[in-house]
Amino acid sequence: MIRGVFFDVDFTLIYPGPTLQGQGYEHFCARHGVRVDPSTFRAAVAYSAPILDEVKAHNYDAQLFVDYTLSIIEQMGGTGPAARDAAREIYEEWAECRHFFLYDDVEPVLRQLAASGLRIGLISNTQRPLDEFAAHFDLQGLISASVSSAQHGFLKPHRSIFEAALAALELPPEDAMMVGDSVKHDIEGARQVGMRAVLVRRSGAGLSSPLQRALADGYHDVPVIQSLAELPALLRG
Repeated sequence: MIRGVFFDVDFTLIYPGPTLQGQGYEHFCARHGVRVDPSTFRAAVAYSAPILDEVKAHNYDAQLFVDYTLSIIEQMGGTGPAARDAAREIYEEWAECRHFFLYDDVEPVLRQLAASGLRIGLISNTQRPLDEFAAHFDLQGLISASVSSAQHGFLKPHRSIFEAALAALELPPEDAMMVGDSVKHDIEGARQVGMRAVLVRRSGAGLSSPLQRALADGYHDVPVIQSLAELPALLRG
């Protein structure tokens, strides 16, 4: 029986606004004298994703995220030593809740889950203070525990960050579920400690071939939802 639900944060509960999209990158880079093409932002993000997904050492290192951001800038056409300075500034701004928006389905679903007696937690690969996150989005009283990778020292999918979150809610893994948008970070990490897992695929588009292969490779029983509004019924089932 599920007694607690843990959520990933970025792209599961919140999404970045314009400041951290293509034109925002252009603005930050211009401040450092670096020119980029904002129209190439989405392709640059897709190209750079393996930097985070394929990391072998799971200890939290800010440089990993700076390198990821620098790769996006370079794929957008940014060059020169100042590009790294722009990347570090963008990384630091990623911690600011004011640059993000809450998905419309988040607050009502969290309130519904909490009202049903479920305990709610957060597990996030971020340097963002998660207590500030709850306050900024008016979610106080709904979230019982949160663990960020910067605070904990390890990134998802390292099992210790999931174990720390379970301990914070005093739950055995079989009584908990992880909900997130990453097979590598959320699904793999949760399943290796014995938690159930749900993949959020908000775009509504068909699963990509790599994602299909990842789900088929040991995670074929993981439900895939397009909205958190589907979660309460899934939990009841």
